[in-house]
Amino acid sequence: MNMNQPSEENYTPSPPQPRPGPPSGMVPVSLPASSPRVTYTILGITVAAYLVQLLTQFIFGYDMAIGLGAKANDAIRAGQLWRFFTPMLLHGSLLHIGFNMYALYIFGIGLERRYGHGRFLLLYILGGFAGSVFSFLFSSANSIGASGAIFGLIGAEGIFLFQNRKLFGAQVRGALNNVIFVVAINLFLGLQPGIDNWGHMGGLLGGLIFAWFAGPRWEVQGISPNLQVVDLREGREVIVGFAVVTIIFCTLAAIGMWFPFVN
Repeated sequence: MNMNQPSEENYTPSPPQPRPGPPSGMVPVSLPASSPRVTYTILGITVAAYLVQLLTQFIFGYDMAIGLGAKANDAIRAGQLWRFFTPMLLHGSLLHIGFNMYALYIFGIGLERRYGHGRFLLLYILGGFAGSVFSFLFSSANSIGASGAIFGLIGAEGIFLFQNRKLFGAQVRGALNNVIFVVAINLFLGLQPGIDNWGHMGGLLGGLIFAWFAGPRWEVQGISPNLQVVDLREGREVIVGFAVVTIIFCTLAAIGMWFPFVN
């Protein structure tokens, strides 16, 4: 396998940004609002990592970051388990990182405000990890890119809309259809050679599972006109979601280590 030519994960997002209203009547409702600093931090770190990639190419003539951090099956089986996580920070071209960081910006800001900083960070990391595990299981090609984590965010967006459909009212059907369309079109585009579609599917599955157990469940509380949205999800449910995703994908990774489906 050529460590300098891993498969890229293209992504062309067009996400919906639903804005939930009150359960009935035309009254104002206070929604969660906070600075999406985790989204901006991930974006900044990923861009910095890409600059390091360019720098090592200029100095050494090859991409040292990809050499040390791409998803490479042989290296993972040799004990370099960090390669399940580092690919989400690495990209193969300006267009590649541009698409992924645009998607992170579009989806991440809204999701972080709903999930909170810590839960959103868990979602992103678990999506990237799940994507790398699926790629490890089903693809022999080296792979890089944040698309697994991005697909995890898309899956979480869909689960959020579905679990809060009563609050969103009639507009939820269109928003869910948009999410499904974004997933379908990008999985279709992922059938092209050189794109790690297994990473996309793994990240999507990881995001769906975590969001099902740990995503926000909103309820409007208060007395009009002082209404606000309250998240009913308990901390122990977030722990359960984290544990379920971790156990499932660590088990799959272990199976791939001992009984490889691909080389």
